[in-house]
Amino acid sequence: MTSVQVEHHSDGNEAVQGGEGYKRGLGARQIQMIAIGGAIGTGLFLGAGKGISKAGPSLILAYAVAGFVIFLIMRALGELLMYRPVSGSFAEYAREFIGPFAGFVTGWTYWLFWVVTGITEVTAAAAYMTYWWDIPQWLSALVFTIVLYGANLISVKLFGELEFWFSMVKVTAIIGMILICAGILTIGFSDAGDTASLAHLWNDGGFFPHGVGNSLMTLQMVMFAFLAVELVGVTAGESKDPKTVLPRAINTVPWRIAVFYVGALIMILSVVPWTAFQPGVSPFVAAFQKMGLAAGAGIVNFVVLTAALSSCNSGMYSTGRMLRDLALNSQGPKFFTKLTPSGTPLVGTTFSAALMLVGVWINYQWPGKAFDYVVSFATISGMWAWIVILISQIRYRAKSDRGELPRSEFRAPFAPFASWFALAFIALVIVLMGVDKDARISLYCAPVWAAVLGVGYAVLRRRNPEAAAFHKR
Repeated sequence: MTSVQVEHHSDGNEAVQGGEGYKRGLGARQIQMIAIGGAIGTGLFLGAGKGISKAGPSLILAYAVAGFVIFLIMRALGELLMYRPVSGSFAEYAREFIGPFAGFVTGWTYWLFWVVTGITEVTAAAAYMTYWWDIPQWLSALVFTIVLYGANLISVKLFGELEFWFSMVKVTAIIGMILICAGILTIGFSDAGDTASLAHLWNDGGFFPHGVGNSLMTLQMVMFAFLAVELVGVTAGESKDPKTVLPRAINTVPWRIAVFYVGALIMILSVVPWTAFQPGVSPFVAAFQKMGLAAGAGIVNFVVLTAALSSCNSGMYSTGRMLRDLALNSQGPKFFTKLTPSGTPLVGTTFSAALMLVGVWINYQWPGKAFDYVVSFATISGMWAWIVILISQIRYRAKSDRGELPRSEFRAPFAPFASWFALAFIALVIVLMGVDKDARISLYCAPVWAAVLGVGYAVLRRRNPEAAAFHKR
């Protein structure tokens, strides 16, 4: 394992030595909330409506099973992080345990994932603003992008603080909904009090009202809802105490999913029959309306706005660090290595933010199918990071068991079998994406992107042989 030296500064921050140069400005409170917020997004607040209408109450089981797989992925990532906590995270592990080309593909693919996600989320955030004020969407998108860009450049601590409060809003909203629903079930107040019952989970057509096949088809949208949960791994190089904080954050994954997804859906579907939900309508809004709480729509709009801004904030953070990791490994332009005096990646973050603004403008000018195709690619590119994490952990465990590498202090349970199971589950989800005509579009762009990366890597190797070497930092 590479040793990580820490240099103390007069401002109370710490800088990671050994080639990265980041300041360890993220505390336990912020890391925990980043971990929580990464698992809660618009996939739950908006997308769950489509899943409920397609699978009924069995969507609860889909979230539970997928959540278990996500936990296995996160434990695999945790084992790698405790072996070598670096900001490049899974791109670094891909480079070390699979090969330099895998690191190149992972870094650039994860960067693209967050740029595209940032474009869609800042566009959505601007649209949510029109709920209260009649202002041009381009203006809101511009302001949001500039503010989040500035916050990310000022310091990693400010990024963490923004993410803390964004996540706090989401967590508070879900817990509030669960408590309200629990009160309705036990006391019977509100317009839904007379009909609220746990029996809604099995009485209205059964637990699998449309059959097991339709329930299986929801696994793809369920897994997409968990995209970005791996972001906590990117924070490893800037966590004040990664050896303590990251395992705690990862170990909270089961109860986070149990409460925020499984628990919330059980409560909502007990108060409101699943037949009342429609695709494109937030289940939270539908539940508020059934309860007779007119303010519900405004509350959910505010929560979804913060979820979108949280995703943009995460995109700004991760894209700059991925570009810098690529540059430090001779797999990207050297100017991406430049840091601000506060230790944030200046050029990489600026370049990514500029692309997000251009993408927002294109989306406004030509909101056609071409842009939808690019956006759909974000789903499969995000899952690529999970595949790389699992393969890297399998290879690392084999080497550490043979004594070739130090044993991690946070070993994944039931490895390597658990990682193979998670890989098989992801393969099943990809097959289901190919079967579903609405989702298979996500797979069309993957070969094109792979070809672009293949050509780019060949050119890079010819110009710079160091790009094909692994530099352990």
